[in-house]
Amino acid sequence: MALKKIRLELARTREHPEGSSEHGYEFVAPLDAEGHFDVDEWRTSRDKCHVHRFWRGEDDQRGMLIHRGQRWAFHYDDGDDEDEEPIFRFDRHTFVQGEYVTITEHDGEQRTFRIVNVK
Repeated sequence: MALKKIRLELARTREHPEGSSEHGYEFVAPLDAEGHFDVDEWRTSRDKCHVHRFWRGEDDQRGMLIHRGQRWAFHYDDGDDEDEEPIFRFDRHTFVQGEYVTITEHDGEQRTFRIVNVK
């Protein structure tokens, strides 16, 4: 098991038909050799599971990857629980370059992001 740095960039949208490398997330999470998330490893290393949200035209946000019940989310240092960004089926994804993940952002919109790098 190893902690990996994962970069997500906005996938194609109406506003960004080619996607956007200026809108996305970088975060750290424990992945196994196949790229699956490991909740037990997260429990022992949660203090290292940081997230950085970058969005052109907005201030960067920094926070943590959290787990509550069966739900995974990004939680920001300066936000309350309402500012959490749930990640759809996070524990079922295979985090490898080229795959996609959906995040519900603070504005309530679900957006799809492409996994562009796993280091």
